[in-house]
Amino acid sequence: MTEPGPAQSPVPSRPPAPAPAPAALTTGTPVRAATDRRWCEDVTLDFHNSGGTAVRSGTVAFGTHVIGALGIDWATVDSTVPLPTPIAPGARKRRTWTVCVDSWRVPLGMRVETREVSVRWE
Repeated sequence: MTEPGPAQSPVPSRPPAPAPAPAALTTGTPVRAATDRRWCEDVTLDFHNSGGTAVRSGTVAFGTHVIGALGIDWATVDSTVPLPTPIAPGARKRRTWTVCVDSWRVPLGMRVETREVSVRWE
């Protein structure tokens, strides 16, 4: 009869790598600039993904106000565009869109102002 040898301890396994943090997209303040058409303006927006995964899809929504000669807000026209994806973890992107409303909505003496900008992402 043989004596049992020393007990072998199991080889410790590595713990699984932690899952990357989800995307965390922040946006800067929209910068507006007039164009040569009174019913359009350029809107520039900065994006920063401080999360651990890429932003893969989403939309940017604009609320463009039609402003009369005396400063009266006559209407708000909503529009959406695709988010400039992908936005990698840690990446920054800047994008400019020309945001327009129908020209008939902006008679002479009136102008547009894109006052609301919201972003939805996945």
